[in-house]
Amino acid sequence: MAEKKENTAVTTNRKASHDYFIEETIEAGLVLQGTEVKSLRLGLANLSDSYVLVRNEEAFLLNATISPYLHGNIMNHEPLRTRKLLLHREEIRKLAIKIAQKGYTLIPLKIYFSRGKAKVLVGMAKGKKGFDKRETIKEKESKREVERMVKERNR
Repeated sequence: MAEKKENTAVTTNRKASHDYFIEETIEAGLVLQGTEVKSLRLGLANLSDSYVLVRNEEAFLLNATISPYLHGNIMNHEPLRTRKLLLHREEIRKLAIKIAQKGYTLIPLKIYFSRGKAKVLVGMAKGKKGFDKRETIKEKESKREVERMVKERNR
């Protein structure tokens, strides 16, 4: 019997950690059409430039691209369609209050399957300035250098 891969990321938003400070994450369900699920299982999704909007006590995922299913028919889905997120009412209210603060936004970090259901990891993010981005790059480079030194010393 084949083993199922659980919680494997279909797609990740790699620009998110570069452009934002991620302060809090929350898991949300995703309302999809049939061909969208098939496209996600093939890994045909892109989260760059996408964001989450709270409107009328409902959360929506905007600008997320899920490519059309290759073997679909005329009933195939629209790639840039607005998709509803499944969250509890209290979670949505808390997120709406935090978004109202200056500089905060909700961005999707990754899409993955958990127990056969498509899930989105949404992050409460605050934008980085140019010097913050440079500082983050310097920190990563210094960590790599330290790891390189330790590896060479252990040889």
